[in-house]
Amino acid sequence: MKFDITIIGGGLVGASMAAALKNSGLKVALIESREPSPLPQDESWDIRVYAISPGSADFLRDQGIWQRMEAPRLTPVYDMSVFGDDNSSHIHFSAYETGVAELAYIVENRQLQTAVWEMLQSQTDHLDIICPAKCAAIDWQDTHVAIQLEDGRTIETALVVGADGVNSWTRQQAGIEVSRHPYQQIGVVANYSTELSHRNVAHQWFRRDGVLALLPLPGHRVSMVWSTSETYAAQLKELSVEKLCQRVAEASSHTLGKLELITPPAGFPLNFVHVNNLVQQRLVLVGDAAHGIHPLAGQGVNLGLRDVRKFTEIIQQRGLQSDVGDFMLLRRYECARKEDILALEMVTDGLQKLFNNANPTLARLRNLGLEITDHLPLIKSQLMQHALG
Repeated sequence: MKFDITIIGGGLVGASMAAALKNSGLKVALIESREPSPLPQDESWDIRVYAISPGSADFLRDQGIWQRMEAPRLTPVYDMSVFGDDNSSHIHFSAYETGVAELAYIVENRQLQTAVWEMLQSQTDHLDIICPAKCAAIDWQDTHVAIQLEDGRTIETALVVGADGVNSWTRQQAGIEVSRHPYQQIGVVANYSTELSHRNVAHQWFRRDGVLALLPLPGHRVSMVWSTSETYAAQLKELSVEKLCQRVAEASSHTLGKLELITPPAGFPLNFVHVNNLVQQRLVLVGDAAHGIHPLAGQGVNLGLRDVRKFTEIIQQRGLQSDVGDFMLLRRYECARKEDILALEMVTDGLQKLFNNANPTLARLRNLGLEITDHLPLIKSQLMQHALG
């Protein structure tokens, strides 16, 4: 089996790249170890959600993906309120004041995954989906890459795209170094029904026990992400349903009234991962394989989709370059993406460290910073323009 581009990893970012290459004139393969699960035929809600920026939504719409999702399951965010840990300082972002229709959309992971894979299955003219399949070995050559699958099949490709997550096997096989440190925090997620309407507002509290976010879902529902210490996360998950709802309501200053649990809480560890090189000869890294950031800004998936947008743009505009694995061509992608990635890494890592510090002087300064920024419309606009992309 011979291909121009082989994508390893069929999550949202890898699958979106396969869809975006449909008009490239290239032969593409997508290798994924697990077949996607079908949407459940009930009224349940996915515990994992994304905050999709308008720029990412436009990209997915251009690929014909966005239109395949169930519109009643999508929630536009019109405002965002962020509070400090002194119960008074805050900053408010408004779609109206920013001059856009919405700041983001809250989308269930399974809705988006299903839409992407439905689109891929209609693109058999340029794409071979090799699923389920696992890679066993990879051999980097000057003119091509040979990928050995566990079932004995061999794939020959001009370029490998590593889209296989924060613990990327592809990245490890290429010997690319990473800088990594655990936050020693757990992201606790759960969904709730609310007594009061969220009015399409996303709320976030920088608390001394972590960062709590309540993201609007359709109707009187919200999705919670509480990034907190491993010890406190364990305590939260051990609480009874009633006490957990009370704890979240109190932590959110009863902004949405009484809460009732829809989906049981789950947790995932939070880590910072900086990848030293995004490319090497015949290899490109995208998505979580290329960066791992704290979820406090809700920008992880958007960062990955911006990787895809820039890479496919460079491939489409490569001109007479017939070798898509050429290092100088791939360097254009790396140079174009490094500034955006580094900026978001610094902001999210810096904010996590700033608000995860018990120093009282630092606490006063960070809360004062929120208040000052809220009264500087130019800075607020610049922050939002980057997040909207």
